[in-house]
Amino acid sequence: SIHGEHAPRGGNRQLKRAMFLSAFAALHDPASRTYYDRCRVRGKTHTQALLRLARQRISVLFAMLRDGTFYEPRTPRLA
Repeated sequence: SIHGEHAPRGGNRQLKRAMFLSAFAALHDPASRTYYDRCRVRGKTHTQALLRLARQRISVLFAMLRDGTFYEPRTPRLA
Protein backbone atom coordinates (compact mmCIF):
# COMPACT_ATOMS: atom_id res chain seq x y z
CA SER A 1 0.00 0.00 0.00
CA ILE A 2 0.96 3.63 -0.27
CA HIS A 3 1.63 4.22 3.43
CA GLY A 4 3.27 0.87 4.12
CA GLU A 5 0.25 -0.38 6.06
CA HIS A 6 -1.96 -3.30 5.23
CA ALA A 7 -4.79 -5.09 6.95
CA PRO A 8 -3.75 -8.34 8.64
CA ARG A 9 -5.18 -11.16 6.56
CA GLY A 10 -4.34 -14.18 8.70
CA GLY A 11 -6.27 -15.55 11.64
CA ASN A 12 -9.90 -15.90 12.53
CA ARG A 13 -11.81 -13.09 10.82
CA GLN A 14 -14.77 -13.20 13.20
CA LEU A 15 -12.52 -13.12 16.27
CA LYS A 16 -10.54 -10.17 14.89
CA ARG A 17 -13.76 -8.29 14.20
CA ALA A 18 -15.07 -9.02 17.70
CA MET A 19 -11.85 -7.76 19.30
CA PHE A 20 -11.83 -4.61 17.15
CA LEU A 21 -15.44 -3.84 18.10
CA SER A 22 -14.64 -4.62 21.73
CA ALA A 23 -11.77 -2.11 21.64
CA PHE A 24 -14.05 0.49 20.07
CA ALA A 25 -16.66 -0.03 22.80
CA ALA A 26 -13.93 0.06 25.46
CA LEU A 27 -13.22 3.70 24.64
CA HIS A 28 -15.96 4.50 27.18
CA ASP A 29 -13.80 2.92 29.91
CA PRO A 30 -11.46 5.54 31.47
CA ALA A 31 -8.41 3.23 31.54
CA SER A 32 -8.88 2.17 27.92
CA ARG A 33 -9.51 5.77 26.83
CA THR A 34 -6.28 6.86 28.55
CA TYR A 35 -4.31 4.15 26.71
CA TYR A 36 -5.95 5.09 23.38
CA ASP A 37 -5.27 8.81 23.89
CA ARG A 38 -1.65 8.07 24.80
CA CYS A 39 -1.25 6.14 21.54
CA ARG A 40 -2.78 9.01 19.58
CA VAL A 41 -0.45 11.56 21.21
CA ARG A 42 2.48 9.37 20.16
CA GLY A 43 1.40 9.73 16.52
CA LYS A 44 -0.65 6.61 15.92
CA THR A 45 -3.70 6.81 13.67
CA HIS A 46 -7.18 6.04 15.01
CA THR A 47 -7.09 2.53 13.57
CA GLN A 48 -3.56 1.82 14.83
CA ALA A 49 -4.51 3.00 18.31
CA LEU A 50 -7.64 0.82 18.28
CA LEU A 51 -5.63 -2.21 17.17
CA ARG A 52 -3.13 -1.60 19.98
CA LEU A 53 -6.01 -1.36 22.43
CA ALA A 54 -7.51 -4.59 21.06
CA ARG A 55 -4.12 -6.32 21.47
CA GLN A 56 -3.86 -5.06 25.04
CA ARG A 57 -7.34 -6.38 25.80
CA ILE A 58 -6.38 -9.78 24.34
CA SER A 59 -3.36 -9.88 26.67
CA VAL A 60 -5.58 -9.12 29.66
CA LEU A 61 -8.13 -11.74 28.58
CA PHE A 62 -5.40 -14.36 28.17
CA ALA A 63 -4.00 -13.56 31.64
CA MET A 64 -7.49 -13.89 33.14
CA LEU A 65 -7.96 -17.30 31.52
CA ARG A 66 -4.44 -18.43 32.49
CA ASP A 67 -4.78 -17.36 36.14
CA GLY A 68 -8.48 -18.14 36.57
CA THR A 69 -9.25 -14.61 37.78
CA PHE A 70 -11.84 -11.97 37.02
CA TYR A 71 -11.12 -8.57 35.51
CA GLU A 72 -9.99 -6.00 38.04
CA PRO A 73 -9.53 -2.58 36.43
CA ARG A 74 -6.51 -0.57 37.50
CA THR A 75 -6.58 3.17 37.92
CA PRO A 76 -5.21 4.82 34.75
CA ARG A 77 -1.75 6.35 34.85
CA LEU A 78 -1.53 9.98 33.86
CA ALA A 79 0.65 10.72 30.83
